[in-house]
This record gives sequence, structure tokens and C-alpha cells, in this order.
Amino acid sequence: MTIEGKTILITGGGSGIGLESAKQFLDEGARVIITGRNQDKLEAAKKLLPSVIIIKSDVENPEDSKLLFETVVSLGGIDILYNNAGVGSPALNLGIKNDQILKNAIYEMNINYFGVLRLNNLFIDMLKSKEESAIINTTSILSIVPALEEPTYAATKAALSFYTRTLRKNLEILGSVVKVFELLPPVVATEMTVQRKDKKMTPEQLVKELITAIKKDRYTIRVGDAKLLYVLNRFFPQLAFNLVNPKKIYTRLK
Repeated sequence: MTIEGKTILITGGGSGIGLESAKQFLDEGARVIITGRNQDKLEAAKKLLPSVIIIKSDVENPEDSKLLFETVVSLGGIDILYNNAGVGSPALNLGIKNDQILKNAIYEMNINYFGVLRLNNLFIDMLKSKEESAIINTTSILSIVPALEEPTYAATKAALSFYTRTLRKNLEILGSVVKVFELLPPVVATEMTVQRKDKKMTPEQLVKELITAIKKDRYTIRVGDAKLLYVLNRFFPQLAFNLVNPKKIYTRLK
């Protein structure tokens, strides 16, 4: 897929993977619009990348999403929708009665899964009208193997992964030109993972691999440890599970 000359909308673009994506897509000659719910982060992104267009919008909010769509229409539309926004919640043991478990799950599902469906539904006809267009969904290495310390986050990403594959096939059945990419990052050095001691990939390296894959029309983009975990899980599922969930974390879940 050609990136130069395209207009891309990136959700969660004020920091982390989204901000690095904005930078690299601009470098590739794209016109970039970023959204987020934190105005200060958006303003900081604008100072760093003066040519980026910022729109405050929360993917969890249906009215925000409709206003975002209307604003994008007024700006001339987009060719690529990059659903990057995501959230996580503190670890809880699902086997211990706690009303917060459901609250966390609803919060994460509303943003990580329903938020993607909401925006895709709003923008799908616009994207289908283009000669070349795409949807990019960020899932996770945890859509391959669940994490005991991030159970609802992993569940939302697994749901999004299945949805992404189904959407790709549905569009193919319709004869649509819209390409559907799935990015499966490993642990990436962002605000979400600042407390983690795992090996982390930089956002810069992750986005480089994303852009390379998009140019080659490689729709499933497993990066770094996600490649290894995918293979291990196919042939040695218990080993893959143990690598994601070492026994040292068990005491934190008691």
C-alpha cells in the first residue's frame, strides 16, 4: 500500500505508539490527524509536529466519535483509519469476589473493542469510496496468550483480533478495496508499561516495522517477541503460557 499522499487518522495519538506513528507517517509523506482525550498531550504533540492536525475526542464516548467523524469530513476525509487507542487496568484475581473486576472489564472493552467498532462503522463507507484505503487495528501479543496480570486487557485484544480477521474477510467478500491490517506489538516502552521490568521494544522500532509491513501489504504484523510467541503457542502452548506468566507473579495474585 502507498502511504505518501494519504490522510491518516490515528486514535490515541498524543503519546506512545500513536505519537511515534504520527511522526513516521508524516515522514512518509502522509497527512496526519491525531485524536486523544487529553488536550495537553495533543497540544504537546502539535508543538513537536507542527503539521499534524489535532482533534480532542474520546473513543469511549459515542457523541465524541460522531463529532470526530463530522470534523474529519469537513477536513476532506481520510484514507487510513488507525485504531491505536487502548487502556489497561490494575491486575485483579478473577477468582476473588470484587465488583471492580466487572467495572475494569467494561472500561477496557468500551475503549479497546467497542471504540474500534464504533469508529469503523462511522468511517467504513468513506474508506470504501477510496481507490486505496486501510484500517489498522492494534491488538497485542496478549491476543495470542492471555496474561494473568492483565486478564481483561488480554480478553479485549483477543476479541479485537478475531474481529479484525472477520472484518478483513467480510470486506473481501464484498469485493472492497479496504485493506485491514492487524499490528501485534510485544511489550513496548510507553506510559502503560512504565512499571513493568520486562524487555521492551521502542515505539520507534515498532512503527518502523508497521510501516514496512503496510508497504508490502502484509496484513498480520507480528513484531519482536510476538513472532516467537505465536510459533511457540502453536507447538508448545504450555511453554508459551509459562513464559507470559512466570510463577513469580503468582504471589501478587493471592
